[in-house]
Amino acid sequence: MDEATGRPNQKSRTRKDLLDAAARLVKQGRNPNLEEIAEAALVSRATAYRYFPNVEALLVESSFDIATPRADELFRGGSDTDPVSRTQRVDSALHDVVLANEAALRTMLVHTLQHPVRDNRSGEIPVRQNRRLPLIEAALAPARNRFSAERFKTLNNALALIIGPEGMIVTRDVLQLGDAEARKVKHWAIRALVEAALADARGASSGKRHTPARKIARKGKH
Repeated sequence: MDEATGRPNQKSRTRKDLLDAAARLVKQGRNPNLEEIAEAALVSRATAYRYFPNVEALLVESSFDIATPRADELFRGGSDTDPVSRTQRVDSALHDVVLANEAALRTMLVHTLQHPVRDNRSGEIPVRQNRRLPLIEAALAPARNRFSAERFKTLNNALALIIGPEGMIVTRDVLQLGDAEARKVKHWAIRALVEAALADARGASSGKRHTPARKIARKGKH
């Protein structure tokens, strides 16, 4: 295991274990406290408090975690291999989850924005669960061999800026777009990013630098 990534991965798994434990207890009809969740996750009470400031923050995020579809659920039985439409499907699914859990989501964001200031100045403890990236990677999987490892990672990271609660908050709170227009704008951005990345990969594989659309248009005028 790479020592540079081993500890962050382990900390992410610990955080996920706490969320899963909370979900199990809630499904059993219980209203658990943080100590009970920590025990179910096989970690100490002190460890649980390092990841979540209180039980309310943990339970709120757990509800969002439960509502988020897994990649195998989202793409089960589908024959679509187009990376654009598959990635847009991920955005639509997460957009629906955010819309249905908006109040809980905003509460979760308050907790996560405050948490690093209070308790995590070193940045070692993950303050958010990375739900979107596995879905984005699954959406792009049919086109994975068309990218270098570096380009694939860059595309995933760029799409993560659009897909998820932050993109929806920007379109609604900052841009004040209606729901249909917000979805349209995000899907346009997803198409632009994926198609640009594919064009860049084709240019790299042929040993030629991709010619920007603006330069192509300029040449056509002569």
